[in-house]
Amino acid sequence: MSTSGQGVNSAWNERMRLIRLRRKKERPRFREELRIIPGWLKVFCFVLYLIAIAIGVAVVNLDPEARFPNLPSNAAANTLAIIGIVTGVSLVFTTLVMMLGYVYRDAKRRDMNPVLWTLLVAVLTPSSILIGFVIYLLVRDPLPYPCPRCSAPVGPRFNFCPNCKNDLHPSCPNCKREIVETDKFCPYCAFELKPPQLTESQGPPPAQNEASPGF
Repeated sequence: MSTSGQGVNSAWNERMRLIRLRRKKERPRFREELRIIPGWLKVFCFVLYLIAIAIGVAVVNLDPEARFPNLPSNAAANTLAIIGIVTGVSLVFTTLVMMLGYVYRDAKRRDMNPVLWTLLVAVLTPSSILIGFVIYLLVRDPLPYPCPRCSAPVGPRFNFCPNCKNDLHPSCPNCKREIVETDKFCPYCAFELKPPQLTESQGPPPAQNEASPGF
């Protein structure tokens, strides 16, 4: 049991190491990430915000019992108070809705299950202070990246490039364990990885045409 547990733990650590290294190539920007959220969802939240303000202002100013006891009984004070309350609640609601929209779109572009991850984040977030969203950010797969050999887009789960059959998981020449293209030393045996050894699995260079012997 201990050997099996160590094997699972080692495989998990190796997966997380590869994910972290490939994420460094993404370099996401906050503005670009916001564009992932559907535009209709932003409009929907804004329309709900306006409707909530209209209802709140109408109720406070038309119903004397709904007025705030600590404020002067005038329309301006009641209107400002209800706008502030609705705005605060709307910011929290909008953040949660936008977060779910981002998770759905981001999981879809990373070839993950968007419905499953959106439901997981929705279930965990309200009671755990965004813990579901944090878990998603930590374990999500990297984005598809260009093949080191032919630059064709490949998925993070691919073992070989479907365009040129390049090995996307090269191994250390010394201990034969998996390494990453950016490693300068093997993380397991500290073997120095030279550039030719990192690209060794890409296949031999194309054969040069030799001159035919003269007669």
